[in-house]
Amino acid sequence: QVQLVQSGGGSVQSGGSLRLSCEVPGPFSHHCMAWFRQDPGKEREGVAALDMAGNPVYAPSVRGRFTLSKDNAKNILYLQMNNLKPEDTAMYYCAQRASWSPPLPVNLLHFDEYDYWGQGTQVTVSS
Repeated sequence: QVQLVQSGGGSVQSGGSLRLSCEVPGPFSHHCMAWFRQDPGKEREGVAALDMAGNPVYAPSVRGRFTLSKDNAKNILYLQMNNLKPEDTAMYYCAQRASWSPPLPVNLLHFDEYDYWGQGTQVTVSS
């Protein structure tokens, strides 16, 4: 079982910034990776993802504010979150798709496409 280890998050005022980190136990340059968030009682929502070529995809609600990056040498995936809003408040999870061979994922921002998950980290944005 692959265990993704998250760090970062916390509390910030509206307009502030936070960075989330996700340590992956091995190279992931050919794997789809993503960040999701979830409020209690709601479905896990895809925020940002990398396809197998490393191209980013963002949910409309965060496009222009959130940025994915990675450190291949350290096997870390980052999510830089700028201009945070109260509606960004949620538990955030990183995720990895196990397979890097066909069939290709249908929707990179859907939780069903991913097999391994981080432990979650809380992000709270106050107005």
